[in-house]
Amino acid sequence: MKVTKLMAALVALTLVFAACTAEDGDETTTSGATDTTGNGNGNGDGEGGSLLDEVQERGELNCGTRDAFPGFAVLTAEGDHVGFDSDFCRVIAAAVLGDAEAVNHVDLETTDRFTALQSRQIDVLVRNTTWTAGRDGTEGATFLTVNYYDGQGMMVNTGDFESINDMDGVVICVAAGTTTEGNAAAEAARLGLDWEVRPFPDTDQLQGAFLEGACDGWSSDTSQLTGFRSVYPDGPDALTILPEVFSKEPLAPAVLDGDIAWAQAVNWAILATIQAEEFGITSENVDDFLDSDDVNIRRFLGLEFEDDEGNLTTFDSALGLPLDFAYQVISQVGNYEEIFDRHLAPLGLERGVNALWSDGGLMYAPPYRP
Repeated sequence: MKVTKLMAALVALTLVFAACTAEDGDETTTSGATDTTGNGNGNGDGEGGSLLDEVQERGELNCGTRDAFPGFAVLTAEGDHVGFDSDFCRVIAAAVLGDAEAVNHVDLETTDRFTALQSRQIDVLVRNTTWTAGRDGTEGATFLTVNYYDGQGMMVNTGDFESINDMDGVVICVAAGTTTEGNAAAEAARLGLDWEVRPFPDTDQLQGAFLEGACDGWSSDTSQLTGFRSVYPDGPDALTILPEVFSKEPLAPAVLDGDIAWAQAVNWAILATIQAEEFGITSENVDDFLDSDDVNIRRFLGLEFEDDEGNLTTFDSALGLPLDFAYQVISQVGNYEEIFDRHLAPLGLERGVNALWSDGGLMYAPPYRP
């Protein structure tokens, strides 16, 4: 009995400590991933259900994003969110709700993104966020399929430097609250260079400092640098992105830990865009595939097909998604290639490792079958 009471006391103290402790650091806002379900079974609203049910009942997806990242997420003068990440918010809404426009785009500062997820201000984070071990372990976030493989680079005034190796005794400006700051310091140490890594709370201040000559280099994900270079006040030719890429930055949507059903639903919405490209199905030709004899395509689009015994059936994946979720994603938003070409190709970004696995890239969808 004494042992039982002692163990109960220790458990209670542990829970109190976990609830009250928070780490200081680059982006850590919680002491660790916690079970937000209230029941420990991975279905996360605290009453035994999943956020999937809540979103479907609500009829709107709260998607964490940003409003000033060219190519990925920009709020236009008309009040529309446009970009690669914005479209993946729509992909999820199309899959879960059947309506790609049923999205509340929640614009978040870099330092607020995980707090918004943890507090359930948002249902999913789709905001150019790198999947790392530390974030997996400390932010209470489950990262899903990578939708853009990136890497950190360096941007300088054209003509100032030809290589990162030429940059000694310089000031490198970065966005605070990102992996960029630590990566830049690590790269300087690796190369034996003396860099002052200077963080700024937002990209507007960083760009202002760069324009004023306070920065010798601007370091960030190469995709970000390309996007900001495209709208630089002095024109894109005023800036050069150096050839070296010195980190792995897999950008992936994230959901709150502990809700397996919601994570699976969001994940397969993303995967549908990749699988559609593999099948050659686009927003323009998807209706032509409704008459396909290919059982794999019919399963994917939620159509009837003959089973091994010759009976007509449909494939229920038990993911909690409508049978035609992939059709809704493709018809309303498009496949991965369409989304990439719509927003990132105009910046000059090439598919590279973001090509399909069959074209030498890393984009690969698990089979949609029993």
